[in-house]
Amino acid sequence: MHQTLKQDDPAATDIAPARRANRLSPINRRRLQNFKANRRGYWSLWIFLFLFLVCLFSEFLANDKPILVSYDGGYYTPVFKNYPETAFGGEFETETDYRDPFVQDLIKEKNGWILWPPIRYSYNTINLDLPVPAPAPPSEENWLGTDDQGRDVVARLLYGFRISVLFGLTLTIISSAVGVCAGALQGYYGGWVDLLAQRAIEIWTSVPSLYLLIIIASIIEPNFWILLGILLMFSWVALVGVVRAEFLRGRNFEYVNAARALGVGNVTIMFKHLLPNALVATVTFMPFILNGSITTLTSLDFLGFGLPPGSPSLGELLAQGKSNLQAPWLGLSGFFTIAIMLSLLIFVGEAVRDALDPRKTFQ
Repeated sequence: MHQTLKQDDPAATDIAPARRANRLSPINRRRLQNFKANRRGYWSLWIFLFLFLVCLFSEFLANDKPILVSYDGGYYTPVFKNYPETAFGGEFETETDYRDPFVQDLIKEKNGWILWPPIRYSYNTINLDLPVPAPAPPSEENWLGTDDQGRDVVARLLYGFRISVLFGLTLTIISSAVGVCAGALQGYYGGWVDLLAQRAIEIWTSVPSLYLLIIIASIIEPNFWILLGILLMFSWVALVGVVRAEFLRGRNFEYVNAARALGVGNVTIMFKHLLPNALVATVTFMPFILNGSITTLTSLDFLGFGLPPGSPSLGELLAQGKSNLQAPWLGLSGFFTIAIMLSLLIFVGEAVRDALDPRKTFQ
């Protein structure tokens, strides 16, 4: 007879996790256990995700606009929408400067209040009330000081971290997709397709990419998408060799020949039967590709050929530290931010590599 589990039965609480665990194949369960067993990489992933999640909401942490304003019985959200000064009893139709004491007095006259972020500066806000010439040292107002233009360093670190990771993730995903497709075509068809593609890749990779990037960046004004497109032209070859080798090895396996004999199309064989084997090596390399993408953007910003002037950039902060040795907080802030970010990614990449390695088993 079937017996119904009671709600207060402790065994009932273990059913859902057990069912979710059973959805994974035995080899994937082993890989997940190996990844968790690598404590350094496991906790590095969680720390990196936490930092990235915090930086995604930088507008709520560092901004010269309030999160919420109460005025004359109404509520306003300047962090999402621009309001003219006349909305708060002012005289001008221009965007409201909430840091202006005159505007703050207008709001208080109507029994209003202002909810500010923890840091009342955005990445491009200039502190005009510095007690000393910029760059100013750390203080209660500017926790890590200001740069040589009077902008808050903490705010620029938050926004710079976000744009660096988003740039690296976008470049990694697109370049990996292009590289996997190119390597799959070469390895599956082989012959003249593989031979001609390999010669073309050898010629393309022999081009000094950094110098070409500097030349292009000096001709046109780079932005996020232009830099992404330029770097994509050279970064897609990173995974071609690995994927090509996996397809060359697996294209003559018995199950592939059986699929051909049954009339299965080449595209289905490539992406349904052979690609899962190649994805193991692809996933292993992706954290290191992400690391290289962030490093490349930082290097270009440091040399002055990266994002437009004024953009929140970790490389630009390092360049300011080099130019202002009397302000060590600039170079140290940029250095430790980049070092922590890249170290966490390296630890995650090592954990993924070991988890996918069938020769390694963690207890």
